[in-house]
Amino acid sequence: MSIAHIPAQRSAEELEELAGQAGRDLEDADAPDILRWAADTFGHRFCVTSSMEDAVVAHLASRVFPGVRVVFLDTGYHFPETLGTRDAVEAVMDVEVHTLTPRQSVAEQDAEYGPRLHDRDPDLCCALRKVQPLEEGLRAYDAWATGLRRDESPTRAHTPVVGWDEKRRKVKVSPIARWSQRDVDDYIAAHGVLTNPLLSDGYASIGCAPCTRRVLEGEDARAGRWAGRGKTECGLHG
Repeated sequence: MSIAHIPAQRSAEELEELAGQAGRDLEDADAPDILRWAADTFGHRFCVTSSMEDAVVAHLASRVFPGVRVVFLDTGYHFPETLGTRDAVEAVMDVEVHTLTPRQSVAEQDAEYGPRLHDRDPDLCCALRKVQPLEEGLRAYDAWATGLRRDESPTRAHTPVVGWDEKRRKVKVSPIARWSQRDVDDYIAAHGVLTNPLLSDGYASIGCAPCTRRVLEGEDARAGRWAGRGKTECGLHG
């Protein structure tokens, strides 16, 4: 990959066209090939986002793009295990971890909106502590990678491996969209990939501590997020 030959910035129209074509061309491609296309196409205007539930996509990306930027959202409400996973990823992988934070600390948000906004208006809390920081943090990039998988929930069943993020006007890459949980587990075992310790303690999807619980037998992986609220997404993915 020659970064010098990668355009500094493409128009939104060019990016959307790239995303559509790549989504069709790469639908059956392996995850490393999808990430290699992203690295070759966007260079340092490409990043990986990670919730530090596991480091599978970060590990995959580091193998085709050493030193890749990994963006992490520190909402101020994370489990200590999540922050520990972030620190461990930065220490052992060939990646550059960049932590984004909201404009307001938890205390400042409490002072303006009242305490425990996540209980009273979780959509607003997510908007302030996740969506807004990510939108600001992605301004330097043309494309971003996620760990979304089609088998996680009905809302993610049609996730393209490469798609167009209309809200942010960027290319969205989901290299493991076609993977199953078994595929993830096999990759983790084969490569010794770091995972959040909470995954071994009954949590199947890990977000902010106040809004995450262990899942029950037979529940889908997202059932422990905002349980009982009819909310399944934080707004980062639609």
